[in-house]
Amino acid sequence: MTTAPPNAENREPYALAALLFLVCGVALAFPWLSGRVTIPWDAKAHFQPQFAFLAHALHSGQSPFWTPNVFAGMPQIADPQSLIFSPFFLLAAALVPEPSFVLEDAIVFAMLAMGGLGLMAYFRDRGWSAAGGLIAALAFAFGGSASWRIQHTGQVMSLSWLPVTLWLLARALDRGSARYGAVAGAVAAFLVLGRDQVAFLGVSMLAAYALYRVATDEAPAATAIAPLLAGAVVGAAIIATPLAFTLDLAANSNRPEIDLDGAHKGSLPPASFFTLVCANLFGTDGPLAAFWGPPVGEQDIFLARNMTDIYAGEITVAAIVAALGRRFFSDKEARFFVFALVFFALYALGRYTPVFALFYRIPGVDLWRRPADATFLFGFAQAILAGFAFSLIERREAKPGMWVAGLIGGLFILCAAYAEIRGHLGQAARPLAISGAFAAAAVALILVAGAGKLRGPALLAAVALLATMDLAVNNGPNESTALPPEQFDVLRSNSKDPVIAFLKERLKESDAPDRRDRVELAAIDFHWPNATLVHGIDHDLGYNPIRLKIFEDATGAGDHLALPEQREFSKLYPKYRSPFSDMLGLRYVATGVPIEVIDENYRSGDFTELTRIGKVHIYENKSAFPRVMVATCAMHVDFARMVESGEWPEADYRETVLLETPPLCHTRKGLPPDATRARIVSYGNAEVVVEANAPPGGGWLILNDVYHPWWFATLDGEEAEILRANVLFRAVAIPEGRHEARFAFQPLRGLTARLSAR
Repeated sequence: MTTAPPNAENREPYALAALLFLVCGVALAFPWLSGRVTIPWDAKAHFQPQFAFLAHALHSGQSPFWTPNVFAGMPQIADPQSLIFSPFFLLAAALVPEPSFVLEDAIVFAMLAMGGLGLMAYFRDRGWSAAGGLIAALAFAFGGSASWRIQHTGQVMSLSWLPVTLWLLARALDRGSARYGAVAGAVAAFLVLGRDQVAFLGVSMLAAYALYRVATDEAPAATAIAPLLAGAVVGAAIIATPLAFTLDLAANSNRPEIDLDGAHKGSLPPASFFTLVCANLFGTDGPLAAFWGPPVGEQDIFLARNMTDIYAGEITVAAIVAALGRRFFSDKEARFFVFALVFFALYALGRYTPVFALFYRIPGVDLWRRPADATFLFGFAQAILAGFAFSLIERREAKPGMWVAGLIGGLFILCAAYAEIRGHLGQAARPLAISGAFAAAAVALILVAGAGKLRGPALLAAVALLATMDLAVNNGPNESTALPPEQFDVLRSNSKDPVIAFLKERLKESDAPDRRDRVELAAIDFHWPNATLVHGIDHDLGYNPIRLKIFEDATGAGDHLALPEQREFSKLYPKYRSPFSDMLGLRYVATGVPIEVIDENYRSGDFTELTRIGKVHIYENKSAFPRVMVATCAMHVDFARMVESGEWPEADYRETVLLETPPLCHTRKGLPPDATRARIVSYGNAEVVVEANAPPGGGWLILNDVYHPWWFATLDGEEAEILRANVLFRAVAIPEGRHEARFAFQPLRGLTARLSAR
């Protein structure tokens, strides 16, 4: 066993190793921290707008729990990607009113650094070497999916909590400490609150680790009760309410579960494992047109090219190859992570092995659409095993020889042979040569360290230099992980983008007491759909893989609007010229192509084309309804049947509201124009106050925001029922006369009511 007793003195230079890790981390992250480049794609298209919305809400004294700025309204408190339950982002949003791109990127790297330090602490407690801990930390934070998929901010955050939780959990079990168990539970709660597949797989692995320790530790199993119970109680207390919000959203969302066929489409092609040896074998960091590796040529696999790259440095592969043997597998901690490595490799492969069909039966697996996300956990296990392997080599418990160079060379021959078979050996020659040079240096370092010729600070410096240079060259900024920040100017609050400026000016001109017009930004660019979260504009659609089922069923809303074909319609909303576009108050539509390219049913004159700015066409729907209205007639309909058939009843929807209640009608004939009037007194994220007049016989106040059961209403201070109106919206019955209606988003009350009704 190489595991040190819990209180044993560890003379390894861990302080120096930690300092070197942070210095190397700053060097590797500097292109982003300097502002020269920024983390693109989802990091900017989705998470930067969420970050900005959170900061704006907090600094304006509003609730961040609901946003009216996308999908006609979304419950942010239940959305796993809203950053509300992400401590680093929440603190930054509370302190900084206008979050910059650099701040967002810095938080991501800071969290990865936290994870790396947590891994080094785990190594120290195991009694493994500081050099091994340094290798593990650098490979974890700047290798594998943590590097190549850094734009997937939510998953990277979940991954970052994993090493810290492992360290605290292991220490709690080492010492039988309820205190450490409680702290481990608290940190694990932040991991769980990532509420993504990395969090799910991570917490599942930690649970397996705890069971493994109980089964294999020499200490009586009873000593684990206090730490594990303390962790479970503290963790459950933290996650209970946020997780309940998300589970309720999932049950009423567009994707409560993913079927096996859907999950198979996110499988990792087996050839992806060649990138363990050569990061850019397939040209991942070059122009997209020159990329030739998986998923190219794979049928029904929906992965971006960067998702198939798992390179973590040559020293990780060389160290594991050099240390494999009886001594390696005799350590019980290492054995667990060998099992984990194999499990996550098989899980990531998805449909390419028969075992994923068995994994799919594990409760919770059907919530996730992409088995390839397991590469994050694969990289975590690989980092630990590489660091452990180097510890064995450094302490001469494993005895590498020149045969290591032969085995590593064999791996490169396999890569070259695959490139030759695919007809791309010429293209692969340069990246193979670059990776080969680092592999030779890694083998040389391993042989020197194994011979005891390099030790202490000198060894740490050599490891830091080699790993940092390797990761900087092979996993450095590229089209998948780093783009010029100017490309995302529209996501800055002070953006001078002419399209946003034009829309803001038009919205100001069309402003009225009863109006809060919506816009649509379609087929402009990947990062545009959520720009309205930054600018406080209301979008009828947006970018989010999770949407309210009621909204998607009625409108056909997809998760994105980057391309013309991604603007989906439904039977009930088959084209732009529709009762739905009017009810949504969709006043302006900005498209990156002529609108008829998006809507094949579009007819000239349906909307008015106002202008063209660059490639963007801007149209106006002059018949868009106000946000608040008073109807005097109610028509009874079956909303589910309407959604299925796509048929709208014949009615004047400025006077008639569709309800799933008995019909009632009061004529407007002979009434003065202001007899049915509604005006917005105040409109906030989580509270809307409306003043309305109803004629003799009363009517219904319609608020054209998406219906959601966590919204509650009062009429003149008395509780009033919110009715689902016109398939998608909200209405309150009001008697004759002038009244004040207050709509308030109360998620805890709404969740409690729904749970008690089950």
